[in-house]
Amino acid sequence: MIQLIDIDKYIDKRFQRTFILKRINLEVKEGDFVTIMGPSGAGKSTLLNIIGFLDDASEGEYTFLSKPAHNLTEKQKSDYHKSHIGFVFQAYHLIDELTVYENIEMPLLYRKVKSKQRQAMVAEMLDKFNIVAKKDLFPQQLSGGQQQVVGVARAIIGSPKLLLADEPTGNLHSEQSEQIMEIFKKLNEDGVTIIQVTHSEKMVSYGNRIINLKDGVLVEQDPY
Repeated sequence: MIQLIDIDKYIDKRFQRTFILKRINLEVKEGDFVTIMGPSGAGKSTLLNIIGFLDDASEGEYTFLSKPAHNLTEKQKSDYHKSHIGFVFQAYHLIDELTVYENIEMPLLYRKVKSKQRQAMVAEMLDKFNIVAKKDLFPQQLSGGQQQVVGVARAIIGSPKLLLADEPTGNLHSEQSEQIMEIFKKLNEDGVTIIQVTHSEKMVSYGNRIINLKDGVLVEQDPY
């Protein structure tokens, strides 16, 4: 599904080049549940953003679904992101002015899904995550865990092939964290490929592969 070959990410300032990622070689197969670990500043979020078409590598090749992603236009990258990828963030990134229902519906509006189909798809998500009673509430009326559940529902409503999660449980207490990870586990069992960034040893156990980054370099890959 994903193949990264000699991926570099760097910033050039005057006469100095600072590497964020260096010579990353990585293959992720369909159905994998991969955990990326490493200290702060190791390049974990940057790697996730490159995989999710939110950032570009400075050098190297990126193949996504058998297509050379590094050669795609900005519009094609945007289309790939909308069509194939769901993103879950640590800070939820819900829109405060929109209700739960409207937040979940948002990706479908971008994809120009027709009204009746949107209603059915949002209703399915509300039911799947047991948040029907919350549909008319705004994000600030929800707990952190509930906001993250809405974030996950929004990320997967378009049936993405790949779910990227950047510290998805970083702001949650342990019970809420386990709830989110159980949702991820079920999604993975249903065929969604997942790549998560986490600092939590406990959350690692939900995946089947661990990738360690240190100073922008991939130092270890373990099957869990």
